[in-house]
Amino acid sequence: MDSIPGNKKRLEEAFSIFTQASEQLSHSYQALQQRVEQLTSELAVANGELRSQFIEKEALSERLSLILSALPGGVVVLDASGKAAEANPASLAMFGDVVGKSWADDVESGLQQTGTPGEWILQGARRLSIAKSSLGASDGQILMIQDITETHNMKMQMQRNQRLSAMGEMAASLAHQLRTPLATAMLYTSHLGKEDLSQEERGRFAEKSLARLRHLEQLIKDMLLFVKGETVGDEDIQVSSLLGELQQVIDPQMKARGLAFELRDESRGAALKGSRKALSGALLNLLENAMQASTSGGRITLCANQEDGYAVIAVKDEGRGVESRVRERLFEPFFTTRQEGTGLGLAIVRAVVQSHGGRITVKSATGHGSEFILELPTGLRLPAEQWNKRASDMLRIESIDE
Repeated sequence: MDSIPGNKKRLEEAFSIFTQASEQLSHSYQALQQRVEQLTSELAVANGELRSQFIEKEALSERLSLILSALPGGVVVLDASGKAAEANPASLAMFGDVVGKSWADDVESGLQQTGTPGEWILQGARRLSIAKSSLGASDGQILMIQDITETHNMKMQMQRNQRLSAMGEMAASLAHQLRTPLATAMLYTSHLGKEDLSQEERGRFAEKSLARLRHLEQLIKDMLLFVKGETVGDEDIQVSSLLGELQQVIDPQMKARGLAFELRDESRGAALKGSRKALSGALLNLLENAMQASTSGGRITLCANQEDGYAVIAVKDEGRGVESRVRERLFEPFFTTRQEGTGLGLAIVRAVVQSHGGRITVKSATGHGSEFILELPTGLRLPAEQWNKRASDMLRIESIDE
């Protein structure tokens, strides 16, 4: 009988424990349910934000696609292997279907290089500017292609107009330059009609008349060349060969004036693309100026080397140098310090260098000579940013006076 109350007590304790556990379980379930509701709400918000971002990105992607399609310039994306992965309609119109093709082998090989880095000629008529940018971690590239045919034509026309304007401004000076040698030639020629003139005097007057007429001819040639402007040819020019030709022409003249001529060729096979005649004429002009500035016993050096995708050709003399007051006007058309100079020689040199995509630097010290340095691009092109930095100072004049 005593066991019945004990069992009842244990049963009540067990029931109490069960009740407490049930209550704890109920509270935990309610907390879990609230947490689930909270997470569900947060997930719904996150899904909404993701959906909104997706819609925005989809709209942005569509907008970018429309912009690329509407761009007048070409855009080509190259993968790591150099093949075209994407191309917008403008580039397809220029080159045809290039997607999947190697840009270097299938497209660029059909373009003609110009004297200006980054600019190419397509199908013999259209002039293109092609800028390349890296896509970073993907190892690909993006090409931005612009048709600059009209811009180039306008630039050429503007340069021509500038030359014509310079011709107009200097018309009075030019008339004087033409009149003086012409009047001198007429004076010498008039003496030839005298009957009492000896054969020796007649020959001397004839030679003087001929010299004045040759001066007139050279002046007219320089004028026509300056007005016409130099255009870049398509010849492959070996620097060493060009220097050799210049040496053959100028060496006898140097010896006749009592000057020492030195040729230093360290061009290491460098080749240029352009007009051989124009470059040869420009360098001969510089060599002749060096002779004019030198006295007997002086030395004139013609040297060449190759650096950073450029052929560097320099003409150096030990003559009187260029006075500080005239240095800034050296390349100004019709400006000359010589009585018989045309004032167009250095202006033509500058035009030739510019048309070949190069730059010219002048270093001079009064009484200690001058050095004219031409930097002309070879087949190895600098990156666009380095070229822009280099071309920004196409003409530099440095004083090295102590």
